[in-house]
Amino acid sequence: MSALAETRLNGGLLLFRRLLRESFRRLQTGGGHIVQKAVAAGMAWWLATFLLGHQQPSFAAIAAIISLGATAGREGRQAVELVFGVTCGLGVADLFVSAIGVGPAQIGVVVAIATAVALLLGKGELLVNEAAISALLMIALVPASSGPFTARLLDALIGSGMALAVRAIFPNNPKRAVERVARPTLEELAGTLRDVAEALRISNLDRAEAALQRARAMDDRVGELREALDSSYGSIKLSPPRRRVLGHLGYYATATGQLDLAVRNTRVLARAAKSLVRSDKSTPPQLPDTILELSQAVEALDAYLGEQNHPVDTRGLALEAAGKATAVLVGRKDLETSVVVGQVRSTAVDLLQASGMNYSEAVQALDEIAIRSAQEVQQSTG
Repeated sequence: MSALAETRLNGGLLLFRRLLRESFRRLQTGGGHIVQKAVAAGMAWWLATFLLGHQQPSFAAIAAIISLGATAGREGRQAVELVFGVTCGLGVADLFVSAIGVGPAQIGVVVAIATAVALLLGKGELLVNEAAISALLMIALVPASSGPFTARLLDALIGSGMALAVRAIFPNNPKRAVERVARPTLEELAGTLRDVAEALRISNLDRAEAALQRARAMDDRVGELREALDSSYGSIKLSPPRRRVLGHLGYYATATGQLDLAVRNTRVLARAAKSLVRSDKSTPPQLPDTILELSQAVEALDAYLGEQNHPVDTRGLALEAAGKATAVLVGRKDLETSVVVGQVRSTAVDLLQASGMNYSEAVQALDEIAIRSAQEVQQSTG
């Protein structure tokens, strides 16, 4: 097997292992939602069967599942509004489908009526949209039903109410939910930076391309982290005892916006590293070390967010990386190297802000260490 084929095979295996880890991570993160839906659907069916005597209370289970999905990440008022929308949509759909059947025209009529009824009940956009969506889902899931309409409407109310009860009684642990998403995100960012550094160190174009692809795949992770934060804040508003973790979530909320920028800058950094490798110009030996220090700063940021210690390690490593990278330009002025250095500096600023510094403080600290590092290089070579 040629060296190129072996490199590609190893890269494929690494990608497969990453995707496998991602799948299990999503399963672990969504475990709480799985339990909530199972409990809500089962309890809604049980209540409708044993308390009301309904023989096939499918509306109850369906309403519970739809309501839990619709209210995920919503605060208490929005969650109640969405539950009314679900109940309204399901009830209208069942009433009219039983009378006029199913077809393109009937779907349009049912959605329009469900929306109109929701507008009569309230002006909230969430309520109106959920009523229309639930009506459409009801047509697809249960085209026709037997039995009295009032019984099915009661089933829908039971299912939606059970969804709210399950969310309030068994809320997700907001701190743990965010940490489960944040930790792999930070680990992936640190790993990507290590890949970029290694590609530069060995001047390997395939490794540089693999690092770039890994960086491009990180956007979804930041989106998942934002969703986890939104969901956690919603859980706290619905379950007041959880509010003690608001301060902890604030650290993650501050860091998430900057992590988004850090991911983007890392992607540009990977692209710049690839250009430097492709140019056949020698890589300054200090440059890969500065990117490794950035990866260590990301790892320190993970520890800071988890333990809420002072972010001294994150800031020290990020500043050290930026200072050493700037010093590289004392002896190298080519465009490819300058772009890599610029991205190291930009990523360092993102990490400094993620650790709690504001933009002015971060830039001032970076400029000071950059000037000092450049002076030290000039003195040592002078």
